[in-house]
Amino acid sequence: MDETGTAESKVLNILHNIKEKDVPFERVLSSMCTMPHPLAVKAHTEFIETNLGDPTVFSGTKELEGRVITMLGSLLHAPNAHGYVTAGGTESNIQALRAARNLSGKAHPNVVIPESAHFSFDKAADVLGIELRKASLDEEFRVDPASVEVLTDKNTIALVGIAGTTGLGQIDPIDVLAEIALSHDLFLHVDAAFGGLVIPFLDKEYSFDFKVQGVSSMTVDPHKMGTSTIPSSALLFRDRACLDALTTSTPYLASRAQHTLAGTRTGASIAATYAVFKYLGRSGYKRIVTRCMKLVSMIEQEAAVMGIPLAIQPVTNVIALRVNSPEEVAFRLKERNWYVSTIFEPKALRLVVMPHLTEEILNTFLDDLKDVLGVAKC
Repeated sequence: MDETGTAESKVLNILHNIKEKDVPFERVLSSMCTMPHPLAVKAHTEFIETNLGDPTVFSGTKELEGRVITMLGSLLHAPNAHGYVTAGGTESNIQALRAARNLSGKAHPNVVIPESAHFSFDKAADVLGIELRKASLDEEFRVDPASVEVLTDKNTIALVGIAGTTGLGQIDPIDVLAEIALSHDLFLHVDAAFGGLVIPFLDKEYSFDFKVQGVSSMTVDPHKMGTSTIPSSALLFRDRACLDALTTSTPYLASRAQHTLAGTRTGASIAATYAVFKYLGRSGYKRIVTRCMKLVSMIEQEAAVMGIPLAIQPVTNVIALRVNSPEEVAFRLKERNWYVSTIFEPKALRLVVMPHLTEEILNTFLDDLKDVLGVAKC
């Protein structure tokens, strides 16, 4: 920190130069985040000073949070859902398992998750002192219910299913997991951080949300396909008792208890989420998802022309190409300023088709991919 401070213009110039080191989103095909909607940015700025660590002071912002939870709950077939807006899917997943642990009362708890689950569950297990058991996947890279059954015992407190896996965008058989959970009287958490704002708008219907009896909680991230600002995730519970299991006394605040993990919480991204939900509506999100899926189909068709097989038929707006030496291909694409990712099971080049991508951008990318792979252009 300088002794006398620095002129505003110089500070802004420094920030501008630093930000130019970041990768522009139009070159990014690896992230499940995207450019926020312009209205979300305006709303975020309007509420920039709000702190829901003290909801009594920011009662209006707290009301917006309640509206966001109701909107998401209604979309996911639980209009009376309970929950709050978190700082990301990791926090939401930790809190879901924390609620399950606190409700169970078991001394040596374990949780059964798919091998395809996000690494946030490893963090949750470490923080909460829970044994994590990873169930195997079927030939379509969905969790195998038979494996889940084998791993479940008297100390199991929860099962986890994924609706939109990070690697492939696949959707686990949530309805079958729910049957297992109900038969063993277990908590069932659905991590739909990515898929929660994709799956309801696909042409094909999937049983993945609170419409399935037995689903206890869900994670959904509006800062992904919801085009809200970062950080914006939501943790939803079917029953109030689950939220109450997270309660901590806050004696020095006007509000006497919190059920959140963080104390200080921004209200800005909550306002951003509310604004974009109201502005776009379900029809707006249907348009966004439909457009992304059309771009996925475009990549799929080009892959077929290039003779590149797919890891699976795309379920959501994630497509994985079984190229030879995907890590090397990703490195060579990075040299051309394209940022993609790879997965190891199956070995493939992973592309996430988010709203910031266009047909023009993808045509340029595909031309470079053909060059890298040595495929002749038509």
